[in-house]
Amino acid sequence: MGNNETEIKNDRFDSVEEGASFAELFAAEDLTVANVGEVVAGTIIGLSNDFAVVDIGDKSESEISLSEFKNEGEDVELKVGDVFDVLVEKREAEGGLRLSREKAIGIKVWEDIARIEEEDGTIQGRIDSRVKGGMSVDIGVPAFLPYSQIDLRPVKDLDGLISQFFDFKILKYNRRRNNVVISRRAILEEARNKLREKMRETLEEGAVIKGAITNITDYGIFIDLGGLDGLCHITDLSWGRVSHPSKLFKVGEEIEVKVLKYDKETDKVSLGVKQLKSDPWTTVEERYPVGSKTVGRVVSITDYGVFAELEEGVEGLIHVSEMSWSKKIRHPSKIVTVGDEVEIAILNIDVDAKRISLGMKQLQPNPWDLVVDNYPVGSIIEGKIKNITDFGIFIGIEEGIDGLIHVSDLSWTERIKHPSEKYSKNELIQAVVLKIDRENERFSLGIKQLEPDPWQQVIEKYPVGTPVEGKITNVTDFGIFVEVEEGIEGLVHVSEISKEKITTPVGMYNVGDMLKTKVINVSAKDRKIGLSVKALTDKSAEGSYIDYQRKQAASGPSTIGDLLKEELGKDNAESGDEQDND
Repeated sequence: MGNNETEIKNDRFDSVEEGASFAELFAAEDLTVANVGEVVAGTIIGLSNDFAVVDIGDKSESEISLSEFKNEGEDVELKVGDVFDVLVEKREAEGGLRLSREKAIGIKVWEDIARIEEEDGTIQGRIDSRVKGGMSVDIGVPAFLPYSQIDLRPVKDLDGLISQFFDFKILKYNRRRNNVVISRRAILEEARNKLREKMRETLEEGAVIKGAITNITDYGIFIDLGGLDGLCHITDLSWGRVSHPSKLFKVGEEIEVKVLKYDKETDKVSLGVKQLKSDPWTTVEERYPVGSKTVGRVVSITDYGVFAELEEGVEGLIHVSEMSWSKKIRHPSKIVTVGDEVEIAILNIDVDAKRISLGMKQLQPNPWDLVVDNYPVGSIIEGKIKNITDFGIFIGIEEGIDGLIHVSDLSWTERIKHPSEKYSKNELIQAVVLKIDRENERFSLGIKQLEPDPWQQVIEKYPVGTPVEGKITNVTDFGIFVEVEEGIEGLVHVSEISKEKITTPVGMYNVGDMLKTKVINVSAKDRKIGLSVKALTDKSAEGSYIDYQRKQAASGPSTIGDLLKEELGKDNAESGDEQDND
């Protein structure tokens, strides 16, 4: 026999033939017969700790577990007389019924799902948990919400959505497989499209509106204006320096912006935040007059200086040369760091180029003003050697102020190839103040000036016609150099060696030999002594060297070394002319 046809033995049905079906039995008593799989109304007629006794008018009560009577996770307060929809699952062999409240709800939900999907309506659900590819949502039956359908944009905190209620669209369902796919994004897109149409009608350039920040990038921030997204480029966020938009704003923040440009064909909207304020450069000359003092915050450090912010949108450069009067600053970072507040002076303003020149040293007394008074020209000072170079020696005068002794001012007579031959670092020496150039901050000193110039005595010691004997120090094609005393050399020109024409003395004389000569010319100014060998016996030759000197006056070599270079150059030129003639 089927589910509806089982035997029941009861005194109440004695008048019915034995073996009659349920239908016959219930018909005898004029009772209602519920079909298996049908959802019917059930009335609670009794309660226990675990079960509710339910009557569906079938003259057969059934027990349903209290766990099936739930309301969003909470137990329902049941009482006798409450009516619920229940599903007739099965007729037991003994004649009882197996009823289900949960399955009745499920059937009702599936009916709602079919209706809502057909009508393109919405259904409310609670997000329960995260699952692979999306979220599980309770809409009466478990439904799948893909990640792409949660919101208009990716959601960073998915766990924050759990236990929240939302309305959803039904994308597709399959009752046989108990599969439902839903979307929240579809609802948001519909609302967004309505707002967009409204926004298109009202949005115009120059308008000031509010919007929520939806995304932050290196080049700017995206703002939801309510239907339309706009971009505020990093250059339009502030009149001042912006290292990254995230330093000023955060996602979700609502801000006020100005519409700079709106392209209705592409729906592209350019926005600005700084345009809500006036450009500070328009009045910068009034607020920061040249020569005034103010305070700035260090915002950037480079090799050549420091950028300081006077206010939002107004920055100036403190060049490294304007940071200290006396300190030799290798790098500005040795003096200040980013974020420091420094006192500065306004040196220059170029409004068109939006540039301000600033200075720190101008707030301190210039030590060079004191140097002129403390170290007059001609005075003798003492100091330690701080540095030795090819061209001279630097001596520390005061903190940050050094004096230079040029190599040419080390000795009147010695040929010094490099100052390190005679001096060493940290050595204490004396020098004479020769010149102070305050404008270019240069302090010139001399050591040789501590002693009188020996060449001033040469004229008196070696007048023209004086016979002298000296050691040969060099022999060249154009003449012989003879040391008449320590540090004083004279030149015997090739034409002054003999009455006979000599092309070169090289090979005729040797360095170190003693040579007797006569003075034929002397000049303390040019630091030269003209000597002659032939003048010792031939008085008519005394003026020949003078004539030679006059011929060379145009070039005016001031040292014997210059004379050597000059003669070598002449010989090379003559050699070139001979080649040209050939």
